[in-house]
Amino acid sequence: MILSALFFYLFAAVCVASAVMVIVSRNPVHSVLFLILAFVNAAGLFILMGAEFLGMMLIVVYVGAVAVLFLFVIMMLDVDFVELREGFIQYLPIGIVIGGIFMFELLLVVGAWVINPQVTKTITAAIPTNVSNTEALGLVLYTKYIHYFQLAGMVLLVAMIGAIVLTLRHKAKVKRQNINVQNARTPEMAMAMRKVASGQGLQDADAAEWVK
Repeated sequence: MILSALFFYLFAAVCVASAVMVIVSRNPVHSVLFLILAFVNAAGLFILMGAEFLGMMLIVVYVGAVAVLFLFVIMMLDVDFVELREGFIQYLPIGIVIGGIFMFELLLVVGAWVINPQVTKTITAAIPTNVSNTEALGLVLYTKYIHYFQLAGMVLLVAMIGAIVLTLRHKAKVKRQNINVQNARTPEMAMAMRKVASGQGLQDADAAEWVK
């Protein structure tokens, strides 16, 4: 029990410190690396609690895919963070007001939060005892909490679209297709009939037309 408690406090302390460094770090690459460290320690906490499936998902999905993808995207896109921070002072009062509202709501929730002694029995009452943790999690997640699961998917979809919109930059010298213009093309717009005199090239005809 002492060894488990020591590992719990170790993982918890490193996880909280890494989460703080994700926000404090000025270098976005360092922030992603601290995020990976926070995921690894959170996976250790899940394993200590006996939820090895959630710990494995944190390592495989979040650390192995999401966090590494963040790292490569930040290093390859070369996002100009100075330009993104130009309007920081302008929107700072609005951010403070919104942050204060969220902080007030969190304090109200934490102040009125009470642990129900029967909560563990309520959660585990409908779960069979002869199945693995992975199957038990699937039975709960895709039956009783299916709407929350779908809502979380919608939140992630909105976050993905927001990340694409924030990082999308159009370059003036890069040629792009305009599907609407291409679909609206007619034979008259695609070709032009020119009458060229005998013995005269098309370039000579264009020059003569320009002189007129």
